[in-house]
Amino acid sequence: MKRYDLRHLKENFYDRMKEILESEAGSEEVLIFLFEIGDFTPIQGSADIVKESGYELMNSLKFNEVDWTIVVKK
Repeated sequence: MKRYDLRHLKENFYDRMKEILESEAGSEEVLIFLFEIGDFTPIQGSADIVKESGYELMNSLKFNEVDWTIVVKK
């Protein structure tokens, strides 16, 4: 299980998330991503990236007032 904090990228985290999913994750590995949600648009965008990359979205939840956490598995 690996955790990636993408909050520092603000709303520009999609490219980094996709890069991680395509190159850094092993088979059957569970990944946790943290990112800022702003207007909630990034939630659907991140779910789309997960699906396009061939991963399963295991969990998606609000971490605090501005942050969101998703858990994915190949």
